[in-house]
Amino acid sequence: MKKIKIYTGPMCNYCEAAKRLLTRNNATYEEINISNVEGAMEEMIKKSNGKRTIPQIFFDENHIGGYDEVRALEKENKLQDLLK
Repeated sequence: MKKIKIYTGPMCNYCEAAKRLLTRNNATYEEINISNVEGAMEEMIKKSNGKRTIPQIFFDENHIGGYDEVRALEKENKLQDLLK
């Protein structure tokens, strides 16, 4: 299974939805809260080619996007293949 990182922030409904979606698909992930981890926001922006919104989700080091992108993958039945 892929190593998943999800950059999140406080009081973020999309972050919570993304975590629930990943859990529902039996995916384990590392959560990095950009408000608690020094330099995490800058790291996220650099790795995601300038995206500043949260969540930002990565499978291994591949940028997947935010909640909407991961949800679309799930709806298209493509998420499980990407998680392998």
